[in-house]
Amino acid sequence: MPVERLTVDDAAGADAAAARIRALVPGGGHVAEGVATLIADVRARGDVALLEHAGRFDRVGGAPLEPLVVPDDELDAAVAALEPELRAALELAIENVGIVAAATVHEDRDVQLPQGQRVLVREVPVRRAAVYVPGGRAPYPSTAIMGVVAARAAGVDEVVVASPSDDPVLRAACRLAGAARVYRFGGAHGVAALALGTETVPRVDVVVGPGNLWVQEAKAQLSGSVGIDGFAGPSDLLVLADAAADPRLVALDLAAQAEHGDGSLVVLVTDDEALQTAVWELLAPGIGGSLPLEGSPAAYASVLVPDPETGLAVADAFAAEHLEIVGPTVEPLAGRVRSAGCVFVGASGATAFGDYVAGSNHTLPTDGAARYASTLSARTFRRTMNEVHLDGATGPLADAGIRIADAEGFVVHAASMRARQNGATR
Repeated sequence: MPVERLTVDDAAGADAAAARIRALVPGGGHVAEGVATLIADVRARGDVALLEHAGRFDRVGGAPLEPLVVPDDELDAAVAALEPELRAALELAIENVGIVAAATVHEDRDVQLPQGQRVLVREVPVRRAAVYVPGGRAPYPSTAIMGVVAARAAGVDEVVVASPSDDPVLRAACRLAGAARVYRFGGAHGVAALALGTETVPRVDVVVGPGNLWVQEAKAQLSGSVGIDGFAGPSDLLVLADAAADPRLVALDLAAQAEHGDGSLVVLVTDDEALQTAVWELLAPGIGGSLPLEGSPAAYASVLVPDPETGLAVADAFAAEHLEIVGPTVEPLAGRVRSAGCVFVGASGATAFGDYVAGSNHTLPTDGAARYASTLSARTFRRTMNEVHLDGATGPLADAGIRIADAEGFVVHAASMRARQNGATR
């Protein structure tokens, strides 16, 4: 478990501190060449390549790989087998995520401009989207919910899930969330099939969801052919807390985030040295800590700052996937956060609620990408389209447009506008 303890004297040191903390987690290996080979094979051989590579990489517990699509009766059986309490929990998560996702969908806006033209700004959903759900160490029904519900709220016609996991709770979650189809494959070859299409797998417009380095590299390489939500790296949490924070709760949340496994990064930023020490004693191995991270692949850092303002600067520079703000002197700063995937405010605001049932989406920008990227939402599955009505505005606009076209050397552009300069369209 890599550990870093820093002191930052003022906001000017925030960027350097964030860089040192990020350096605790090494970059991923180089898999670009291997991923490119898999993509090319699926592009050339379709289902044959997909089945071959799924047989090599996706076999889970000896489960048969065919058919590639999980039959509806298996999905229905998975729902029927759920314990009532678990089904109610999944349905609560689906309902809350759906309410928040729907709030991100905008109506069309009609913009009137001074020269008399009108531009209708339309939001249009993609037709088909895929949610990738990792197999890995555990099933992730919550990831299926986050992706499928957001896509459906966006108005996507067909939402599919791809996962190498045969977990029945995952399959039940897919069914309850409204997935039209569930595929039993994963990996870079699976992403390639979704992005390019095969005989069995129709091509999708957007692929979202976490996955290992091979999956993320495949998304990156195929991003010219399909929309993606970003490159999902290891998970991280930064807790910005003051002296009033309960060290037990802070330590519990940091340890919970470390459960995400290899490469996870958990950080405490505080202006109270006693809190820093108390949290470390709860987490550190060998000194009686009740939440030891010994043997964990996660990295831990703590940063001592002189005041809440400096703490906010460090948090913004780090651009956490998850940011918890706890304590009366720091909680008022929540509205000034500029870079975080999701912000949890107050002692009750455990990140774990956001992972499952709070209604916020848990597919968030990682590795500092919150500086420029957004959480997964219905907007991930929608794009903006402008509809232009020039009507009687061609006269006022033509002079300016012609001058710009002439300056760029596009004489036919200028001629096209000149032909309409006096409003003539026949």
